[in-house]
Amino acid sequence: MFARFSNARKSLARFFAFTALLWLAACDVTLAPDANVGRTINPNAPIEVALLVPGGSAQETDNQLARNFENAARLAIADLQGATIDLRVYNTAGGNPQQAALAATQAVNEGAKIIIGPLYGEAANAAGVAIAGRNVNVLAFSNNSAFAGGNVFILGPTFDNTADRLVQFGTRQGISRYFVVHGDDLPGRVGRDAITSAIQRNGGEVSGVDSYQLSQQGIFTATRRIVSNVRSSGAQGVFTTASANADLPILATALPDAGMDTDRSRFIGLTRWDTLPQMAALPGLEGGLFTVPDPGTSTLFANRYAATYGETPHPLAGLAYDGIAAIGALAAAGNTQAVTKEALTQPQGFRGTSGVFRLLPNGLNQRGLAVATFQNNQVVILDQAPRSFGTPGL
Repeated sequence: MFARFSNARKSLARFFAFTALLWLAACDVTLAPDANVGRTINPNAPIEVALLVPGGSAQETDNQLARNFENAARLAIADLQGATIDLRVYNTAGGNPQQAALAATQAVNEGAKIIIGPLYGEAANAAGVAIAGRNVNVLAFSNNSAFAGGNVFILGPTFDNTADRLVQFGTRQGISRYFVVHGDDLPGRVGRDAITSAIQRNGGEVSGVDSYQLSQQGIFTATRRIVSNVRSSGAQGVFTTASANADLPILATALPDAGMDTDRSRFIGLTRWDTLPQMAALPGLEGGLFTVPDPGTSTLFANRYAATYGETPHPLAGLAYDGIAAIGALAAAGNTQAVTKEALTQPQGFRGTSGVFRLLPNGLNQRGLAVATFQNNQVVILDQAPRSFGTPGL
């Protein structure tokens, strides 16, 4: 048992070293909230699109991501019907904000009508700020809602969207009282706020909130206190920010071992639990709730990418495909405003690699998610991802 927790602790450190890059704080972009940013295009001519990727980095993981983003974008271009994209690729040297600003400026100077990317939060913000006065939108790969708005939209899945989906499903299952358990770091606190807001927004009750330090010992130290608080709160669901490749294995073992009744207070997860197969074997997660992208469309994209490039796509690669697909769909309809805020935020949204999605006027996004659980060491879909907006769960 101790060796297992030691490995989990190492994974915890690696995970948060990576995700910290995605959650860098952002400056404000000084554009009016209702400004219809974006240039008019000729939908019958090639549309100049800039793709900002984390290539040119000292980290090979960044360079791998860069290749995946470009591959996915070019796959989307090949799939377009009725629209033509002139794609130009620019490196941001990982998450370097200065390089991202330079790349965005160069792209617009060279004729880009819209920018897809970059990945990291600070780089995406820098790109948006650099071209804030140029009437060009940025569709960033990040999921950091802190800098969304103005001319910056985020394509990455957000905590708010996931929390809303799970609370809405939980309400239909008779869950009304939630206890929130989160890691005491920036993503944990952002996740906590997303969960509590979703509970309140959807008519539920936050029966308590507790946290733990992000270490093996920190979780163990907090375990008995958390279990006691969960019991006294009468919570029907324990909504956690813990991640499968970090703190979740420890938390999902420690709390039940200390006496938390997961039949009475089931685990609910803000992150995907199915990314590591061994999660399904944890007794504490049996019957818990988490979300996954639309399995059908995700599989189709993965298979199409693998058949074209001979390898499995990175989980984030589909975001580049989605950005191109959205622009292409609008242009194919003859929309001269295809790259403007008004067009990009059309209520019906778009078909993406992981299901239906739409961009919101505040720069955030909404994605159709399926609700899943673990039963007998298998992932079981309890509620299919909606195929359009306006259906249950959206």
